[in-house]
Amino acid sequence: MKTIPTPKTPKFIQQLHLIFNPTSYLESNHSRYPDLFRGQGNGFANNVIINSNPKISQYILTRDRQQFNSPGEFNHILHPLVGDYSVFMIDGDRHRQRRQLVMPSFHGERLKAYGELTCRITEEAMKKLPKNEPFLARNLMGDISLQVMMQAVFGITEGERYEELQQLLKQLLDNFNSIVTSALLFFPFLQKDWGKWSPWGRFIRERQKINDLLYAEISDRRSNPDPKRTDILSLLMAARDENGEEMTDEELRDELMTLLLAGYETTATSMSWVLYWLHRTPKVKERLLEELNTLSPDAEGMEIFRLPYLTAVCNETLRLSPVAMFTFARIAEEKVEIEGYEFEAGDIVMSSIYLTHKREDIYPEPHEFKPERFLERQYTPYEFIPFGGGSRRCMGEALAQFEMKLVIATIMSHYQLKLADSEPEIQKRRGVTLAPARGVKMILEDKRQPKIAPELQLSRR
Repeated sequence: MKTIPTPKTPKFIQQLHLIFNPTSYLESNHSRYPDLFRGQGNGFANNVIINSNPKISQYILTRDRQQFNSPGEFNHILHPLVGDYSVFMIDGDRHRQRRQLVMPSFHGERLKAYGELTCRITEEAMKKLPKNEPFLARNLMGDISLQVMMQAVFGITEGERYEELQQLLKQLLDNFNSIVTSALLFFPFLQKDWGKWSPWGRFIRERQKINDLLYAEISDRRSNPDPKRTDILSLLMAARDENGEEMTDEELRDELMTLLLAGYETTATSMSWVLYWLHRTPKVKERLLEELNTLSPDAEGMEIFRLPYLTAVCNETLRLSPVAMFTFARIAEEKVEIEGYEFEAGDIVMSSIYLTHKREDIYPEPHEFKPERFLERQYTPYEFIPFGGGSRRCMGEALAQFEMKLVIATIMSHYQLKLADSEPEIQKRRGVTLAPARGVKMILEDKRQPKIAPELQLSRR
């Protein structure tokens, strides 16, 4: 029986290392313990087993609600953002039922309906950029992603409430855009309201303003129902669980905030990384442009979504620069042996997305950007896990990938960009996620991409 190794560094030092330099923490331990180790978990007070072995991940994630469980209380670090009734915070039958209510909003015809919206928002955002002046791709992608979420999820497209809510949502999440302010989420004793100028005081006041706007929107919808609306809020309000019950205002509010956290921030970061890697590796960029040039003038969103090399580029970005570091935590319900390691009842396990994607035995030259690897090999859902797995796999995975591909295709087909300098980007903590440290500085040049047919008008589909 193999022993699960434990780093000798004191727990508190490990926690500080993980909070302030998470990639260094993970890589330094992975170099000593290639499969798994008992470390200071992300936001936990006790030891957590951090795993990067896909076979162990597969065993655990396919036995949700059996030998392993994923209690909502383990996600307490997200509670200040998403509230009590988020799908992140509930578990058991309530969690299963909530997923059944929400999932249809992200698939099939609903997904297709978001295509034209996404391309139009992208074009409008690009037209506002000044030419030949540096801008941050992370900010641009954030603006695009937030507008897509506001219109597709919230169903709000204009007016005072739209403008105010958009600004407040940006401010709320920007409270955790640095390593120092991210620490507020990990140390509850720092979550003190010392007035509106204090970091936590500012956060809770902004959160209350957002709550007021969301509840006002929900109230208006209840008073004036419109069965023709197709936004996700309207679909959730119309949904009924197996007992015929509708979601309460509080449940709707918390689910909307969950969708924002899981969809806006993460997708914006991933799209900025796609732009970075494309312009960092010219051969990849040229091959993608050649593929985009094969599209017919009347290409629709799903045709773009299925492009093999565009898909490979997005997948390789999610592999090399994952936004999430871990899957949601699982707890062993009984003693179990996996791949020669013995897990005790009560052991908490988190699969590291970051480390799994850097395993050289799965991804040769793991630090190189090589989209071709996704054309040459089919990876299992436990070797490539950017959206987690099991019962807590990301519900918005399809929408996120759809949005990424349409935004990138629209930008690369219509505009000529370049990196503003040759400085490499690295990943740093942004709240509970990883983001480009410098924001990906780029310049919009005063000419269109080469090799693209002028009649290709993705944004008008």
